[in-house]
Amino acid sequence: MNIQELIKQAKQDMQSPIAAEIFHDKSFESCIKCTACTAVCPVSRNNPLYPGPKQAGPDGERLRLKSPSFYDEALKYCLNCKRCEVACPSDVKIGDIIVRARNKHLAQQNKPFVQKLRDAILSNTDIMGTLATPFAPIVNTVTGLKATKFVLEKTIQVSKHRTLPKYSFGTFRSWYMKNAAKEQAKFDQKVAYYHGCYVNYNNPQLGKEFIQVFNAMDIGVVLLEKEKCCGLPLSVNAFPERAKKLAQFNTDYIEKMLDKNGLDVISEASSCTLNLRDEYHHILGIDNAKVRPHIHMVTPFLYKLFQQGKTLPLKPLKLRVAYHTACHVEKAGWAPYTLEILKQIPGLEVVVLPSQCCGIAGTYGFKAENYETSQAIGKTLFDNINEGGFDYVISECQTCKWQIDMSSNVICIHPITLLAMSINQ
Repeated sequence: MNIQELIKQAKQDMQSPIAAEIFHDKSFESCIKCTACTAVCPVSRNNPLYPGPKQAGPDGERLRLKSPSFYDEALKYCLNCKRCEVACPSDVKIGDIIVRARNKHLAQQNKPFVQKLRDAILSNTDIMGTLATPFAPIVNTVTGLKATKFVLEKTIQVSKHRTLPKYSFGTFRSWYMKNAAKEQAKFDQKVAYYHGCYVNYNNPQLGKEFIQVFNAMDIGVVLLEKEKCCGLPLSVNAFPERAKKLAQFNTDYIEKMLDKNGLDVISEASSCTLNLRDEYHHILGIDNAKVRPHIHMVTPFLYKLFQQGKTLPLKPLKLRVAYHTACHVEKAGWAPYTLEILKQIPGLEVVVLPSQCCGIAGTYGFKAENYETSQAIGKTLFDNINEGGFDYVISECQTCKWQIDMSSNVICIHPITLLAMSINQ
């Protein structure tokens, strides 16, 4: 798909109603109006135009059921961090309700075409990665220019203040097929790796470190026969039809791996894992019941392996690191497992930062209209990092890395990278 087809797709997706039958969620009826969700909402604290998740979520859902044409423009301010769901004492799926409402009311959004195109470009990560990686040195140089950023803000409203992600010269998948596939097939025990867009197009080194860590436990790493972007950027940017196609595609190939090889599918990306495992059903109505128990976030999976007696040859790392609990990690309850994994590294000092949103929320912080709110949300986090005397910040979230790298004076790395550093000491 070229850029002209991308524009055409953006027009079609925004003009047509969602055809998929959406998962019906009655959890809004359990809302007791305690406002715990609004109290923890990072957007409502920093953007006076957003009344908060209670009004946009369960309160708004009651109005939308009474009047199907009702649409509240404030829904667009939600960044899908799901901290409202963590705080809710009644287990109301507030974030899910808001995303589904946005996707159900495409015609009422009246989004300017420039913003539709911008959102389509930000959301179609496979297309942009495929176009950019063969020319990565040139693309990275051009997108780093102030003039380029100025033009991007004036044309498609990507903030000129945002540091744009760098692309790799060549994909992780192509490297794996040329250099690792045969070797990994020799291992008796294996896992399947959903590498996602970030590893494939932006940071193949993290994928190599993932393989190194599992190989050090005598476990091979194989790839799905095919995979695409998990679809989360499309889902939250109001392209539900395209998101559902990707979701069904990935679910089919995960099921194919399960049927053929019986392998669990592991990802190092927190938001991708949560989307593959949970939101394909909750948001897009995909029946993934068969594969869901076999989709795992890497750190809980490693913790389980350690409990079963597997070990890693970890050497001392005399480092002081900060652990940032990313929003979807908080939602899924994965942080304790990551911290237990980090404790296995001798000599490592880990400081757990107060859990809060960094503000980028995937594509949210790239948009010019959201930039100030995005940075305001993350300010306390950035201050804690800058004042802590840390060697690194640790996070499982890839977009959190982009935000922390740009907005603080400390580099953010994945727990897998830290394990690989310890192995290589």
